[in-house]
Amino acid sequence: MTGSGLGRRTYIGYALGSVGTAGFSTVPGLLLAYYLTNSLGVAAAAAAIVVLVPKLWDVVFLPLVGTFSDRSAQRRRSRRPFLLMGGLALPAAFVLMFSTPTSLAVPAAATWVLVFFLLAASAFALFQVPYIAMPAEITESAEERTTMMSWRVAFLGFGILLFGVGAPALRDLGGGGSSGYVLMAVVVAALIALGMLGCWWAMRRTRPVPLDVVAAPDHSLRTQFTVAWANRSFRFLLGAFLLQALATGAMLAGAQYFATYVLGDESVSDILFAALILPALVVMPLWARVGHRRGKRAGFQLASILFLAGALALLASPALPTAAILLLVALCGVGYAGMQMFPLAMLPDTVAADAATTGQQRAGSFTGVWTAGETIGFAVGPALVLVVLAVSGFVSSVDADVIQPDSATTGVLLAFTVLPAVLIALSLPIIRRYPDDRGARRDAQPDEEAPDVPQP
Repeated sequence: MTGSGLGRRTYIGYALGSVGTAGFSTVPGLLLAYYLTNSLGVAAAAAAIVVLVPKLWDVVFLPLVGTFSDRSAQRRRSRRPFLLMGGLALPAAFVLMFSTPTSLAVPAAATWVLVFFLLAASAFALFQVPYIAMPAEITESAEERTTMMSWRVAFLGFGILLFGVGAPALRDLGGGGSSGYVLMAVVVAALIALGMLGCWWAMRRTRPVPLDVVAAPDHSLRTQFTVAWANRSFRFLLGAFLLQALATGAMLAGAQYFATYVLGDESVSDILFAALILPALVVMPLWARVGHRRGKRAGFQLASILFLAGALALLASPALPTAAILLLVALCGVGYAGMQMFPLAMLPDTVAADAATTGQQRAGSFTGVWTAGETIGFAVGPALVLVVLAVSGFVSSVDADVIQPDSATTGVLLAFTVLPAVLIALSLPIIRRYPDDRGARRDAQPDEEAPDVPQP
């Protein structure tokens, strides 16, 4: 997977950051809703607000981080200080998020989680925005950027497998309940810090390639969104990725409920995660080859269709043996690998082409808007699951098992299967409108009819 200029060490050093981001992307998405409803006793509707509000704040905060990191890239020729800030702040906030004092009443406990989730999400933004922006600046080669993304997504897949299987196991090892969640949070936070700070250290030798561009002027939030929306390719890519983030966020949040109430065994969530992620790790090089030979857009479409087929087939889970369910989850995993790799490989191509077209380096602004969209998806996805559970009559509890009504079990099944499938189906027409990436540098041409971006 080594490119012609950067070298394997750079690819691995960059990809280390994905181990850290996988921890924050996976564990709250997998366990936070379940922690709220099944450990703290927060009603499903209220839990939806707790998981959604911090991410909506990031919609405002992420573009600001993009602007600040653009300034750093122009003045210091480095975005690394932001990696350090995020890598130090996120682990502490993460531990506190899952360390709710047992003496708190339910409303106070929900507020505790909300506050520290908000702080953790903000720290994550400090790392994630410059992290995504870096590939567009340290190499001019589209193939090297694809290789970087294949390494990144491979490490991301490893991280998701590690945290998706390990976090519930650590919780159970700690006896479940509040003590189990604290143990899980401490270990996960340490691994997040290791990945993020390892990336910060490894990227110290990289420098932006010389480009005949200038820094974009500081924009208001509205103008930053206008800049991004005026770019036709970015608009379609973000729209498709947002819908798919909603889908994967919903499936991730629904997995623990699916294991407990459809399969009848809370611990099966570990096996479900392994079935989803292990195939993704195996097929990642194959998806990279598809991208090089057939184009990234075509690979993105194919991966999405495979995930859609697997999700719909899982609707029959109550009548299927466990082995068949795991095979269908593995099919989703094959699609999931491509759904992660291709848009992340297409984004830096789009950003680099924008710089070549406009003469301005505004990677931070684009990736700030991108990460805001990703954040919305991974927040609204779990919130949609909780809304489905609330409507279906799901009963929350405090460290105690309760018998759910049949309607709630049906709601869990629909939230894990049909909801993600519908969202993926909606993304397919948008992917088709993205220009054929085999046309080289025409990935990021603005619409002719797009209005001029106002300058301050």
